[in-house]
Amino acid sequence: MRHTLLSVSALLLCWLVGVSLAQAAPPLKASFIDDLQQLEAALQEGEAAAVEARALAQARRLAGGNAGDRWARALYLQLAAGAASRQDEPARAAELLAEARGVEGIEAEHHDRWLRDEARLRLAAGDRERGSELLAGWLGRHAGEPRDHWQLVRSLAQLERWEEAAERVQQARKLAPQLDDRQRALAGAVLRRAGRGKAALSLLGAGLTESRDPAHWREAAALAQRLGEAGGAAAIWEAGWRAGVLSGEEDLRRLIELHLAGGTPARAAEHLEAALASDELMDNEANRRLLAQAWERARDRGRALKAWRDVAQRSGKADDWSRLDRLANAWGRDEAAEESLRLLLHPVDLAHKGR
Repeated sequence: MRHTLLSVSALLLCWLVGVSLAQAAPPLKASFIDDLQQLEAALQEGEAAAVEARALAQARRLAGGNAGDRWARALYLQLAAGAASRQDEPARAAELLAEARGVEGIEAEHHDRWLRDEARLRLAAGDRERGSELLAGWLGRHAGEPRDHWQLVRSLAQLERWEEAAERVQQARKLAPQLDDRQRALAGAVLRRAGRGKAALSLLGAGLTESRDPAHWREAAALAQRLGEAGGAAAIWEAGWRAGVLSGEEDLRRLIELHLAGGTPARAAEHLEAALASDELMDNEANRRLLAQAWERARDRGRALKAWRDVAQRSGKADDWSRLDRLANAWGRDEAAEESLRLLLHPVDLAHKGR
């Protein structure tokens, strides 16, 4: 918070330093110019409280004066706002800028500068409703910078005004299509909450090639699955696995599950078979049964029958031999069907096979 306030304070000071007070219209008295410059110097020296008090006293004294006095009053109020911001008082600084904006005869350029910074100060102070309103109004008349749009997106998201925030995301991306990680995460969350799941998935997917954060890949896959795109979820996880971003037994099991759910059971079987061969997964009955189911769903007859035969031999269960028999008959594999039937009819042989 302090960093944000100091940045705003510095911006306010830059305005005063950058504008030639002697050439401002309406013209200022030399005494005002000298006083404002001295106060600026004092503020740079860290005398924020004293500068604010002096600037406010001058602003109050000039109320109701002529055009030159009113212009000077507005500049004193601006300077007081900068001093308040230096003291980590963004709400007070925003009120002073609002007062400066309200001075009669202020040129549109200065009015709009103060409007934008009042909006930033109010947001920094936690006044999201008013800050968002002011910043949206300013952006309605100015293109702004990407940071202005992202600041508004964040504020609207905090207010849970998701549809408005989603519109601002689109505008921000038009100004700067390349997003950093924080912007991408914010945009993805906003688009999802606004009911724009496909847009959120497209956004997240576009950033995956440069991401080494497993959480980003998992988030994108989870979103694809929630959208009913099981195949897309499997493809995302597969890409993350191949890139080495996703790894370990848990991620491998998730990869297999996604391929089974996503209509690519052959890929699930291939991953499972390789993992069993390399001891990445335990070579037990449960994993062998999953392998058999995967090959069966892939309609790879030879591998499915071989896998189910292995399961039946490991388990010794009649149900497994019966399943093998049904598959063999359905697929016209007489030899396998005959073996499974023989073992079903001869329990002694079946028990022997199971040992």
